[in-house]
Amino acid sequence: MNEFVISMPLIKDLSVNHYRGRSRYGGEYVKKPIKEWKETLGWLIKECELKGDTRIVEWKLPIKVKVDIVQTDNKTRDAHNYLKVPCDAIEDYSGINDTNYETEAGVPTHGEYAELILTIKEAE
Repeated sequence: MNEFVISMPLIKDLSVNHYRGRSRYGGEYVKKPIKEWKETLGWLIKECELKGDTRIVEWKLPIKVKVDIVQTDNKTRDAHNYLKVPCDAIEDYSGINDTNYETEAGVPTHGEYAELILTIKEAE
């Protein structure tokens, strides 16, 4: 079974509630730091594919996506709110529709650095 574990910084506005901005004309857009974060995640997935000599597109579906949050403060965070952006990034990169994902959110923990740990697994 194939599996990738990727650690990314937990940046401001990564939550599903804050990743979009509104223009003064009423339209919505994805904020620039979020676009850059998604692009970086796409490149890290590509790097994992090259190291493991396997491509996500070739995996058995549904793929399993788990998000774990490591935070440095005492704020209460719902890890489910942090699934949207990584799943969109995986979809943008691989072309696999997110209806083919089984998602799971871990319990937020405390650590020295704020990070989001993304685990992507092939179906069993």
